[in-house]
Amino acid sequence: MTLPATLAAHGVGGPTDLPVPLLYSIVGATWALTLSFVVLVFAWREPRFSAESEQARSRRPWLAAVGLVLAAWLVLVLFLGPDDRTATGLRAVYIYLWVGLVPLALLFGDVWRDLSPWRTIQSVVGRVTGRSDGVVRYPDALGYWPAAAGIFSFVWLELASPDPSSITAVRIWVALYGAAMLIGGVVFGPRWFDRADPFDVYSAVVARLGRWRLASTPTAPGLVPLLATLVGSTAFDSFSGTSYWQRVDRSVLESSLWLLAFCATVAVLFALAAMATGGVTLRERLLLPRQYAHSLIPIAVGYVLAHYLTLLLDVLSAYPTPLAVAKVLFVVTGHVLAVVAAHDCALRLLPAHHRLTGQLGMLLLMVAITYTGLFLLLTA
Repeated sequence: MTLPATLAAHGVGGPTDLPVPLLYSIVGATWALTLSFVVLVFAWREPRFSAESEQARSRRPWLAAVGLVLAAWLVLVLFLGPDDRTATGLRAVYIYLWVGLVPLALLFGDVWRDLSPWRTIQSVVGRVTGRSDGVVRYPDALGYWPAAAGIFSFVWLELASPDPSSITAVRIWVALYGAAMLIGGVVFGPRWFDRADPFDVYSAVVARLGRWRLASTPTAPGLVPLLATLVGSTAFDSFSGTSYWQRVDRSVLESSLWLLAFCATVAVLFALAAMATGGVTLRERLLLPRQYAHSLIPIAVGYVLAHYLTLLLDVLSAYPTPLAVAKVLFVVTGHVLAVVAAHDCALRLLPAHHRLTGQLGMLLLMVAITYTGLFLLLTA
């Protein structure tokens, strides 16, 4: 991730700096996934996680007030602060908001729902106008596609745009994002934020991992592309730090296409792995990627923590050995939890005589993603 110089150094060094050889890390991770799958096959024979949707809880008013204060502070430091690469606004957007949201949601639940200034403003406007649910019903067919587009635009800004550290570019993105949230909230009501706000959706899916309510993730259209963007963009970030990438000057178009290719590859391979089963109708097969999609959440969270944790806790950079171990553990733990989630989902969705063979494609994909993720993370 290109950031001001003081924020750019968040790696652990090359493979020669690792406490264990790269090959051992990859082989160990592969065995961990395989053994986890074998244990699950014999010891986990009935689904244990509820797929019922959770009722939306009420927002906490005091946190809504805190959210308005924080939003006002962000606007001040971003738009009225300095225009150079050391601007506090850049750190606030790229680190405190984007990276910091993950541990907050893991530990304290869906915090963005409470903090969101857009929800607060929409609530006030709705009460004044008598349109608390908006003017138009949010189309179900849109699903998570607006949030997926918002997340992709954000990762493009930080990973593939001409100058990710440009305060002007970040200001433009934040202004467009704010306008979209305000207009969409007034038109479609709170449902808009549940499906279209990239930070709202990001916080919600991470919070489900923290409460281990992954199976309750709504299987709306666009969910697979959204989660694939989170996984694929982090992989691209690692890839862009390799010597192969660094030795050639890349155009914005080339970088953008590479980023899109990483995200699309994750989405396509995941969909194929989810559908690689028998005993289901064509319609049921086409729905499987969405129904399995929640198993990508632990992978996405593991990658974010492994790749960006030092941006929040810079002191860790001074301890390369425990840092490297932590990175490997984040990635492996994320994949093991993903295998557990996918296995439980298979028990709910697949016929009894296809529950084992129907998971093999997903297991192979998990192993491949683990190998690729560790290789890129630890060699960048």
